[in-house]
Order: sequence, then structure tokens, then C-alpha cells
Amino acid sequence: MSTGTGNRMRLSGAAALVLSCAALLAFAAQAQQPASVPRIGYLTLSPLLEPPSPERAGFLKGLREHGYEDGKNIIIEYRSAEGDPEALPFVAEALVASGVRLVVTAGYPAIKAVQEASDTVPIVLLFAADPDATGFAKSLARPGGNITGMSMQNRELGAKRLELLKEAVPAIRRVAVLWDSSNPVLKPEWESTQMAGRRLGIQLISADGANEPNFEKAFALIVKARPDALVTFVDLRLASYRQIIPEFAIKQRLPTMFALTAFVESGGFMSYAPDFEDLSRRSAGYVDKILKGANPAELPIQQPTHYKLVVNLKTAKVLGLKLPERILQRADKVIE
Repeated sequence: MSTGTGNRMRLSGAAALVLSCAALLAFAAQAQQPASVPRIGYLTLSPLLEPPSPERAGFLKGLREHGYEDGKNIIIEYRSAEGDPEALPFVAEALVASGVRLVVTAGYPAIKAVQEASDTVPIVLLFAADPDATGFAKSLARPGGNITGMSMQNRELGAKRLELLKEAVPAIRRVAVLWDSSNPVLKPEWESTQMAGRRLGIQLISADGANEPNFEKAFALIVKARPDALVTFVDLRLASYRQIIPEFAIKQRLPTMFALTAFVESGGFMSYAPDFEDLSRRSAGYVDKILKGANPAELPIQQPTHYKLVVNLKTAKVLGLKLPERILQRADKVIE
């Protein structure tokens, strides 16, 4: 038996349920919609929430700016792996097989799943970490395949986040990094953070959740190590824990630096990240161009134009921290 066949036989019950629901939804959508209305796919690892996440809201806003309204002159086929990475390849295959004109997605696992499902169906990136370095594109200027969209260019952001955290809390000496080393796009950020740690005199503790379904061992390691602070990277698998991680950190009395603003809005201490809502809004322009006949191989991948520093003063107060005035003046958003 081949490895691929074995993997398919081990498909979890949750993944099978997701796949069955996806197939039924695709069939129903095709039966109800006129053929003249373009149908596009929207694939996410995380569960689809209402109201929409800032990223999905930004994408819908961008579509409206280009004259598209879901359910009227464009149909969006939403699919989610419900937080189960094992389900992504199967959900992606079903979405591509449903006949969508293109697929919009974000994050390495989802992008990889769609790429493996089809090398011809255009893939529009809401955002992706260094698509040129990860092999999704030959270069940012000329992607050369079926993938284009928005890049986060996050190779150096790990270092920048650690620097800002150190500036906000000068006393920190040992910092835990909650991440997933099985995600290849995170390794350059880990290396960048390590270099910054050596420069700043900070010892890093790798709380690696690779191959863990729920990061339990990583959380236990953090509790045992008793670090001074906690940082995370951009990881859509971790995004499902946007409530849990801030609550855990406050319980452990840990200042946090996140790569997604949503964590700070849920009680985290700080975040420094590209404006993901704006990236997603801008990605809608690629959808418009491709639907009008543009070749994704010739559409340059764009980079962020703005990075947002967000701080939560309520959490700072709970932790007994007083933020330096220079951090407050620099912040794009202060939660009070």
C-alpha cells in the first residue's frame, strides 16, 4: 500500500464529515445558481465565523469595491477544514472538483492543499508568508504558475516583535515561543527571532506544538519553564486559539506579543503584524483581474504597505505593567 493510500485510509471522522458536507454544498450550489454568474472558492483552515473575521470582511469589502456582491453577480463557495489540517487536502479537492473559477485562501497548509489539488485552477492569496521562498512562486514580480496575490514578507518580523516586546517590558530575560515547526514557512521567522534574542540578551524557549492536535504539551512546557513572556508567529492553526492563548498567558502572568491583532482584541498584551484586513481587501483585485481573463502567472505578488502595533492597556494593568510612553505614541491602536 502506498503512503498516500495509507494517509487517505486514516482520514479522521471529522475530516470525512467535512468532506461529505463540502460535496453536498457544492452540488446544491451548482443546482441553484445560473451558469453565467462566476463561482469562486474560499478555503480556510479555521472555522468560518459570523460575523466574518476581519480578513474575510476585508475581502468582501474589496469585492464590493470592484462591483461584486456575493449572491448577485458572484457566488462564493465557502469551505472550512474546521481546524483539522488532515481534512484540508480533501476539502480542497472537493472544492476544485466543484468547478469554481479560482480559489481564494491563506496560510501554507491551505495553499499547499489547493496547489496539490490542481496546478491549473488559479489560486489567489489573501496573504502568505514569503511565497517566493516557499516555492509557491518563482518570484514576486513574475509568479510563473497558478498562484498570485498578497505576501506577508514575514522573515524579519519575528525579530521586530521581540525587539518591541523588550522595549515595552525591559526586564524580560527568558521568552517562550509558541509555534509549530512542522510548518516550513515559520522556520525563517524562528531563525530571525533567535538572532534577535542573542542580540538582546534574551534566552528563547521553544514551545513547539508540531504534530500535537491541541498544543497541550507545548502549554505544559511553558508552565514548567516559567518564562518572563510569550510570543507567537503567524500561524492559522494557532488562530483557532485566539481566546485560549491570551487567557492562558494572563493566568501565567505572562506579557505576550502576537502576530495577529485578533489575539490582542481577545485579551493579549501586544501584537505587531501586517494589516491583514487591508491585504485581504487588496486580494480582491486579483479576483477581478483573473475573472476578466488575466493570467495569474503574470500578476506580480504584492507586499504589505503598513504594519500595525496594537497594545492592550487593560491587560497591561492586570499584569501590573506600565507601558513606556514611546510605545503608546507609536501604537496604531490602544485598547483601554
